Amino acid sequence: MGAKITIEGKTAVIKGVRKLYGAKVKATDLRGGAALVLAGVVAKGKTEIENIEYILRGYENLDTKLKNIGVNIISN
Repeated sequence: MGAKITIEGKTAVIKGVRKLYGAKVKATDLRGGAALVLAGVVAKGKTEIENIEYILRGYENLDTKLKNIGVNIISN
């Protein structure tokens, strides 16, 4: 999505960028998946998220709520 991420030992160092870009990403847990959704909302272009069952398990009607604020969501 464009962020600069490096690993230093057991620490991930993330340097932000001015603009995120859509990408194919994979949710590996509930909170991480929610973060990917939010990053996808603000990213330029299309973001595809795999393993959405993590997200759906913890956030009721998230797709409907996001659609209500103008986010374009397509479920496959």
